Amino acid sequence: MLLTIDVGNTHTVLGLFDGEEIVEHWRISTDARRTADELAVLLQGLMGMHPLLGDDLGDGIEGIAICSTVPSVLHELREVTRRYYGDVPAVLVEPGVKTGVPILMDNPKEVGADRIINALAAVELYGGPAVVVDFGTATTFDAVSARGEYVGGVIAPGIEISVDALGVKGAQLRKIELARPRSVIGKNTVEAMQSGILYGFAGQVDGVVHRMARELADDPDEVTVIATGGLAPMVLGESSVIDAHEPWLTLIGLRLVYERNVARS
Repeated sequence: MLLTIDVGNTHTVLGLFDGEEIVEHWRISTDARRTADELAVLLQGLMGMHPLLGDDLGDGIEGIAICSTVPSVLHELREVTRRYYGDVPAVLVEPGVKTGVPILMDNPKEVGADRIINALAAVELYGGPAVVVDFGTATTFDAVSARGEYVGGVIAPGIEISVDALGVKGAQLRKIELARPRSVIGKNTVEAMQSGILYGFAGQVDGVVHRMARELADDPDEVTVIATGGLAPMVLGESSVIDAHEPWLTLIGLRLVYERNVARS
């Protein structure tokens, strides 16, 4: 089995693949203070609950693929692979790793590994041109050409960041639950905030994607829009531009990168 690990600023998502099928997944908080040994114990606890894996950390794991937007966590995960998975092929997405995605940016090293991985998975699943909307700590929009090139993107504050900012900066506002209100016109402060977040972000997605699609293709209708990220389900029903929802897009991309970089026996 292949273990894939996507480390984001807020959450870390892990997936277990049996061939091309994802058979198990977990979501944990990202903590830059965790040591390699703590991460190893956490992994052992999660995987020990799966019926196809034993209690031994390395039992049943035949490969590992990792990408991280948090350098300190990537460093500790590198140590985890060295100490606890020494005999298992591991691919950490960083400069020099083959992704097959040309990066047409002023400085390709500035682009987060997860965004390139998402572009790879989007092309593999749907072809190009495409726009990937990732609802994470930030809401990112990534443009992929018809030739599978990463051509650029947009970064906006994420949903949770916006909710937190309202609660902190608004003297009469507070942290609210991310939930759908009864109506667009809120009948109380909480519902008004929920409406602003939900419909505001849906409108943002529609507006940004429409503009990106016009730049990306002669016929904007040819552009496939793929949503991913933990908060995507909140916006799916309100956005008019999203064509597909792929919650495990980054994990699928990690599987593809692993296959491109590790020789098959």
